[in-house]
Amino acid sequence: MRFRNREQAALLLADRLAGYRGRHPLVLGLPRGGVPMARAIAEALEGDLDVVLIRKLRAPGQPELAIGAVDESGRVLRGRYFTIASDEYVREEVRSDMEILRTRREQYTRAQPAIDPADRIVIIVDDGIATGSSMLAAMQFVRARQPRKLVVAVAVAPPSSLARVEGEADEVVCLHAADDFYTVGQFFADFSEVSDDMVIAALARSRVAMTRQP
Repeated sequence: MRFRNREQAALLLADRLAGYRGRHPLVLGLPRGGVPMARAIAEALEGDLDVVLIRKLRAPGQPELAIGAVDESGRVLRGRYFTIASDEYVREEVRSDMEILRTRREQYTRAQPAIDPADRIVIIVDDGIATGSSMLAAMQFVRARQPRKLVVAVAVAPPSSLARVEGEADEVVCLHAADDFYTVGQFFADFSEVSDDMVIAALARSRVAMTRQP
């Protein structure tokens, strides 16, 4: 299965999630690629849009390989390749990623203050899952804030990573479990980069929409 772009994938996910329409879900996008999809899903389900900030910890010399992830509270989730990196390398990677997360939170909060997920139906959205580290870290961060239900919605993932996520979520919606998975981008004809400005614009648009709700 191959998608034209993130928008098509988001609309397909929104159809699969239609049962949450009218239940005011909180839809959280993983910046940056997951945010345009989360915005489309939030609009389709008449929910709220926000982000959950996670950075993958990159393997030494292999920046595309995640050895784990860190959330904005500084909690580190260790992935299956975590032990290939030294303690010193991990500390520096976490320090660098935390600076990026703090900067992004400041930028994004100017567009929209963070929304509390407590006692909400929360749907975490991303364009795809590779190792699963970022999504699992996002789930742990949200779960600690006691949502009523935690749902994960993604376009594509390899079966092994999908199984890890399914073990932690209340519900997982994945459009394509791909045995031939190498990168998320291989499943999209258009996998254009999503900028911070695009994320900020999506959050600002969502905030305007919320203020117009009766």
